[in-house]
Amino acid sequence: MPLHNHALAIFRAALKAADPEEAVKRFLRRDGEALIVKAKRYDLRRFSHIYVLGAGKASPAMGKAVEKALGSRITTGLISTKYGHGLPLKRIGIHECGHPVPDQAGVDGAKQLARMAEAATAQDLVIFLISGGASALTPYPADPITLTEKQVTTRLLLECGVNIHEINAVRKHISAFKGGQLARLAQPATVVTMMLSDVIGDSMDSIGSGPTVPDRSTFADAAAILVKYGLMTRVPAPVRHRIEQGIASAIADTPKADDPAFHRTQNLIVGSNPLAVDAAAKKAKDLGYRVVVLSTMIEGETREIARMHAAILKEVRTSGRPARGPACIISGGETTVTIHGNGKGGRNQEFVLAAAVDLAGVSDVMVLSGGTDGTDGPTDAAGAIADGDTVERAAQQGMKAADYLARNDSYNFFHPIDGLIRTGPTGTNVMDVRILLAR
Repeated sequence: MPLHNHALAIFRAALKAADPEEAVKRFLRRDGEALIVKAKRYDLRRFSHIYVLGAGKASPAMGKAVEKALGSRITTGLISTKYGHGLPLKRIGIHECGHPVPDQAGVDGAKQLARMAEAATAQDLVIFLISGGASALTPYPADPITLTEKQVTTRLLLECGVNIHEINAVRKHISAFKGGQLARLAQPATVVTMMLSDVIGDSMDSIGSGPTVPDRSTFADAAAILVKYGLMTRVPAPVRHRIEQGIASAIADTPKADDPAFHRTQNLIVGSNPLAVDAAAKKAKDLGYRVVVLSTMIEGETREIARMHAAILKEVRTSGRPARGPACIISGGETTVTIHGNGKGGRNQEFVLAAAVDLAGVSDVMVLSGGTDGTDGPTDAAGAIADGDTVERAAQQGMKAADYLARNDSYNFFHPIDGLIRTGPTGTNVMDVRILLAR
């Protein structure tokens, strides 16, 4: 099989391992009148109602697993997901809304979720399902901030290349939903939250902005992030005013670890990027490659990370370090793109384009980078794939790779040369997987 086919096969193995329905089944099962979540046992006879709530691109598939376990025992439920990512569920409603920039449909869905949580009593169980995208899909601006003002703030943060921890710290403090505030609404109900992690290091309070998790960030942290990126004077005045009020203790901060909201809450991670990378590594070994996993915690500016990966691949070709060919270098995590132009693309496509520029003319190499959710930025592609001849093939069609990279136009670079990877929505989201092959 050519390197191209091998790279795709390895990527598909990563996607299969990140299947959200199977992830939930590994941690949740029913034993008669008991619900077992990891090692904790819940007596279903104690609960008058069971509500299943969720948010994220993979949450509908997670909801499917919960429905199979609990069936008609579920009273009702609602999951907010990205447009086109819904699934037909029997007991749980699906609400589709905007991502990565929140829209009014997202506000409506977040308010419905909040009302359901608030309706729960001490005799009720709330199961909350979170996956990647949950933050953008549950916009519930704290008064008097409007959706438009939150959208402006989100766009400013995304354009500056902030990491997921930073953007979530700000989101939590202009929200009435995130940063443990959903747990506060649901108390005194029993709350079980299952998470498919899409953040570096699997920090629970950053996954979906941690709606049922104690928040370690503060209003002061949110302010420091805005100052760091020169945004404090650029964000809308109500956003700035709320953060200033929080710093002055005029309004309460998000709930911390000692808050009563968490006394009856169980939070656990059921799927993550390391699991997907491990499966990719196994597939590569089965195909005969010597495998090196760099890290599942790669973050930083996409172009710089791409150059580093390209340098490692060239080292493999010239010296056999860190592995002799046939070699497969794998990494996971989530990089960020600082916008310089007005092109179309996503971080995975930009990674592959930047790597292709550095690998131009290098023989017998292949680079693939893909988002496990099947959507890379505001495009219909999961990512892209390229080899050492990609830049030259594009040049023969009158396309100069460096120009496309300069204007962040990776999608329009790869589209005419069949370099895009299209999986459609995969129903999962555990960040990105990058695969580099050397014959």
